[in-house]
Amino acid sequence: MARVLVSMGISKVRITGGEPLLRKGVIDFVRELAMLRDTHGDPLDLAITTNGHLLADMAQPLKEAGLNRITVSMDAVDPDRFTRITRVPGGYDHVLAGIRAARHAGLWPLKVNCVLMRDFNEDQIIPFGMFAREEGVIVRFIEFMPLEEGRVWSPSVVVTLDEILERMGEYRPLVQIPHTRSETARRYRFEDGVGEIGIIAPVSHPFCGHCSRIRITSDGKIRTCLFSVWDHDLHELMRRSASDDDMADFIRGVVSRKEERHHIGEADFVPASRTMVHIGG
Repeated sequence: MARVLVSMGISKVRITGGEPLLRKGVIDFVRELAMLRDTHGDPLDLAITTNGHLLADMAQPLKEAGLNRITVSMDAVDPDRFTRITRVPGGYDHVLAGIRAARHAGLWPLKVNCVLMRDFNEDQIIPFGMFAREEGVIVRFIEFMPLEEGRVWSPSVVVTLDEILERMGEYRPLVQIPHTRSETARRYRFEDGVGEIGIIAPVSHPFCGHCSRIRITSDGKIRTCLFSVWDHDLHELMRRSASDDDMADFIRGVVSRKEERHHIGEADFVPASRTMVHIGG
């Protein structure tokens, strides 16, 4: 699937999960992807999103296999709070070691993603700003979206982009960094030039009109939006021994019907057919 998509112009591939570092053979998988070349003959931009618990031992082998970048998902930078959220004693130290190992291996830019929820971890905004400066990573805050398994989402739980900027501004002034149309994050650096944060704000500042992403689920289905109410079964086409041209025609047809927007907060909003744990983080 990746080979066909790359032949059609895809140049960035991100491996997600579940937890991708648990996958048997993930380093060989990265090595195979790294052998592909985009339509300009250049190597792919390969990234992985991970919870970081296994990263310390795998960062260097992943880099040697051809991985370019890593993103670590963390919802707190306070060790006690981190343990309460993850229910993994000592997990914070393992993840921090993984972040430092990835930075040492040259997996860069190194990003740390945090999903903020009101009355849960919004008090971590400034600590994450300090973390970005001290550890030399890019912290990206993500507005909470209605994709969780428990279906408890409500607008009141969302910590918005504007609120994040206000809180961080109490710590240090921020300067916005220009971004391309298809970038999901609005980027900011601290005024003194030390440290960068990004904010992905699909709820309060939707970027649907510029979205250029598609997703392949672990069972081989294409999703053109996280909030799709249906999947497109590319695996079934492969199972029937479809040619590369047949697969490419199918992908073009699917992408041409990509949703205009996600409808979050609108009266006609319909929850996604599958939650994030089923379609990949």
